[in-house]
Amino acid sequence: MSVWDSIIGQQAVTDMLSAVAAGDPRKITQSWLICGPPGSGRSNMARAFAAALESPDHGQGDEPTRAARHVLAGTHPDVTVLATDKVTIGIDEVHELITVSEQMPSTAPWRIIIIEDVDRMLERTTNVLLKEIEEPAEHCIWLLCAPSAQDVLPTIRSRTRIVNLAVPQPAAVAQFLENEVGVDEHIAKRAARLAQGHIGIAKLYATEERVMSERDELVVGVLNLNRASDAVLLAGQLNAAAKTQAEDDVNRQAEAAQADFRRVNGLGEKDRIPPKLRAAYNALAKKDDLKRRATRRSRDVLDRALNSIASVYRDVSVLQNNAEDSVGLINLENRSAITELAARVPRSFAVQCLDQVALARKRLAGNGSPVLVFEALFCALIP
Repeated sequence: MSVWDSIIGQQAVTDMLSAVAAGDPRKITQSWLICGPPGSGRSNMARAFAAALESPDHGQGDEPTRAARHVLAGTHPDVTVLATDKVTIGIDEVHELITVSEQMPSTAPWRIIIIEDVDRMLERTTNVLLKEIEEPAEHCIWLLCAPSAQDVLPTIRSRTRIVNLAVPQPAAVAQFLENEVGVDEHIAKRAARLAQGHIGIAKLYATEERVMSERDELVVGVLNLNRASDAVLLAGQLNAAAKTQAEDDVNRQAEAAQADFRRVNGLGEKDRIPPKLRAAYNALAKKDDLKRRATRRSRDVLDRALNSIASVYRDVSVLQNNAEDSVGLINLENRSAITELAARVPRSFAVQCLDQVALARKRLAGNGSPVLVFEALFCALIP
């Protein structure tokens, strides 16, 4: 497999970046902004591009070179990735990246800095980055990732070359799940359809039965909203499930990090941590850090819930406009209930509900109380 094989449904972009990596290094743009909706694979695209840039064959071979494999695995000394589970990227983290960017590469042609979710930076943090993006060190390439160019400051996007990714088609996502993840064809197709082009969520649905079940319960709950009490109950259930899922995920990641720490340092599962390593080991599961990461993860779960809720009213609108043959339904398993809802509400109702979902998303982004946000949303969705 080549360095680009993990990229799904982005052939035009991979062809372009492949040509750039193989071209004259003196003409390569040094600051890039890779944009795509959640799940489109923008971070994977940045890593694949970095692998092609650092590889002796520029990513043109059928198999990745040793350098490319290290980049893709996150172990290349000249490629630094800033990814965060926190709500925002800190200014100190960016200062550290700038220091790294000034260093000469040790083994490869370029020092490459990848920043995932650059839209999570506050304005003052982005301003620290601005000068480096505008005038990068001669040997450094910056690859920034964001949902869209509008999600970053104009000063940043005006100083970068923007690459826009498409939403992968469900068929391509399903094929990926079958070939790379090894799931059943039926499960792969259903997960790809429900994920609406989001590769990460499709993989989650295909491999985590609990997550899929919670989505099914949410859709049924939305379709059965009749009274304010239904709305309050559903909001409570959703937020409790999001909190539990987030905490479980974060604790699992912390445990995996501690297990990896033990392995790297030659310690068994029950071996006592030496005093000189104890601080570093405990930092992997620091309570405050886990709480911040769980908050971020919970927001991701709730954002996914908003997409699922919106899909219901998207399907209602599709049926009301006789467009099922051309665009299909997302929630095929709930077709009967959605058909019934589409028959008893005016066309304007679906549009109003989608507006309410957008408003809830805005309120969550503004740090609104998740329980109150969803109570208000579900009350607004009662026919």
